[in-house]
Amino acid sequence: MMNFNAVWLIAQKELRDALRNRWFLLYTVIFGGLVLALSMLSRPDVEFTQLAEYNRTVTGLVNLVLLFVPLMALTFGASSISGERETGALKYLLAQPIDRGEVLFGKFLGLASAQLSTLLLGFGVAGVILSTRGGSDGLSGYVVMTGMACLLSLAMLSVGFLISALAHKTSTALGAALFLWLLLVFVGDLGLIGAAIVTQMPTQTTLLLAMVNPLQLFKMASIFSALSSLEVLGPAGLYASDTFGGMFMPLMLAGLVLWILLPLGLAQFAFARQGDGA
Repeated sequence: MMNFNAVWLIAQKELRDALRNRWFLLYTVIFGGLVLALSMLSRPDVEFTQLAEYNRTVTGLVNLVLLFVPLMALTFGASSISGERETGALKYLLAQPIDRGEVLFGKFLGLASAQLSTLLLGFGVAGVILSTRGGSDGLSGYVVMTGMACLLSLAMLSVGFLISALAHKTSTALGAALFLWLLLVFVGDLGLIGAAIVTQMPTQTTLLLAMVNPLQLFKMASIFSALSSLEVLGPAGLYASDTFGGMFMPLMLAGLVLWILLPLGLAQFAFARQGDGA
């Protein structure tokens, strides 16, 4: 049976280490700054200092989140176990009366807490400024997108942990994480569009392939929450709206939750089967 006290202690240590990492601070500052910049520049027909409406900000932030959040989550997750394995710290930790599952879940909880704190801080500060200077129209869409961004972050962190559990070197884990990021961001989007055009892929198949990609799940859910429509995504978006109706958002949510649980479970399975050499 898992010792939750041990999990909590490891999570606290991981959180402290993460918050001392200057990359987390830099991530928070850059992300928050870009959020505010997008909100100010999304409407060229008004004065520069006037902030845009929430729904315009949401649509502008989608691509920023798609590029920024998966990259950070994958790289931090990929270096979590492999980094300590390479330095020998993991072997020392596992020599203590502690289970491998407790180590993995404690590390995940600590890194997830640190990462979500940066996201919520960035979105929160921008949201407060938007509400005081730009009104509260579209607040619900902004909140939904923030929640979906947090789920996407956890999903990519979970995938990063799976990579870290399988890799024996930090360089290998980071290389795999960067390759997967490029695959999901660019090939998963532009490649799918190109394949659909060249092969005359049916709309149903295009939608199904898009829903396999967690980044596309976030993208569709965020656009739908802001615009209450998926017309901007073309035939696949219209087909999704007509087919799923009121179940569309629950399906997007369930897909992202599955992307959190499945890779983390596989990471635990792979990590538990490794020998004492860590």
